[in-house]
Amino acid sequence: MTNEKPRVLIVDDERSNISLLGNLLQPDCEVLVATDGVSALRRAAAEVKPDIILLDVMMPGMDGYQVCKQLKENDATRDIPVIFITAMGEEDDEALGLRIGAVDYVTKPFSPAILKMRLRTHVELKRLRDHWQRLSTVDALTQVANRRCFDEALETAWRTAMRQKQPLALIMVDVDHFKAYNDHHGHSAGDDCLKRVAQALSQEVKRAGDLLARFGGEEFVCLMPDVDLHGAETVGRRMCAAVSEMSLPHEHPSVRAAVSISVGLAVLHPNGSQSPNDLVVEADRRLYDAKRGGRNRLCAGVDNTLDP
Repeated sequence: MTNEKPRVLIVDDERSNISLLGNLLQPDCEVLVATDGVSALRRAAAEVKPDIILLDVMMPGMDGYQVCKQLKENDATRDIPVIFITAMGEEDDEALGLRIGAVDYVTKPFSPAILKMRLRTHVELKRLRDHWQRLSTVDALTQVANRRCFDEALETAWRTAMRQKQPLALIMVDVDHFKAYNDHHGHSAGDDCLKRVAQALSQEVKRAGDLLARFGGEEFVCLMPDVDLHGAETVGRRMCAAVSEMSLPHEHPSVRAAVSISVGLAVLHPNGSQSPNDLVVEADRRLYDAKRGGRNRLCAGVDNTLDP
């Protein structure tokens, strides 16, 4: 968890209200501002997201309830806590706000001290949830995404690629002769080997939308939306080179070489007759081809025909 100042997005069409809240929170928070619903949704979905949103109910065009509803319908913003701040103090108003997803409802005039305590409480709760969420999606050893995170990302990427008629690439990586490495060097050295391989692979995954994950044991996968065969092969070959350049000795008598990887990759254009698992199966088949061909190499398949 972090000790950084929380980022607070204030959404209000009245400049005087923004100034009041901003002056109150500025010493302890990084304050972001939006004066209408559309800009609020845009700020909330930005790459650097707010930790919490203070949202006025009564605004021209899109009111606070509509903004909150859209925030909660968007996967990218649904976990950002929303506190309504409004002069509307009826019980039905508060019930509506909480029902559509707000975590709190503060009526004007409010106590500055109480508002700051409520805000701090909800920020701490969110950061705690984020911390546990990260633990549930990150592989403890290698610090890349884990299998659960990959499975969820694959389902989402598959649906998006099918809807937008885009290719979806999957790179599957296996550390060559890893059992022999473990047997000869010991499990502690094996763990260190996996960590170093993961770090080397991570440095070659440069697009924000791509995902590197530990698939299991000594296998890693890289999911790449909207990437064709040439693009995926380029990344796969960079991965092979990056691991080779580590020059990590593999001193088992049957190997006597540097640690290397075998890479299989597949590219599909998802359609209704296929499933996400088809992409995994095809990448795994190509990985098997790479290992059968002598390891320390890449084999690829493309599109729905998947040329051998």
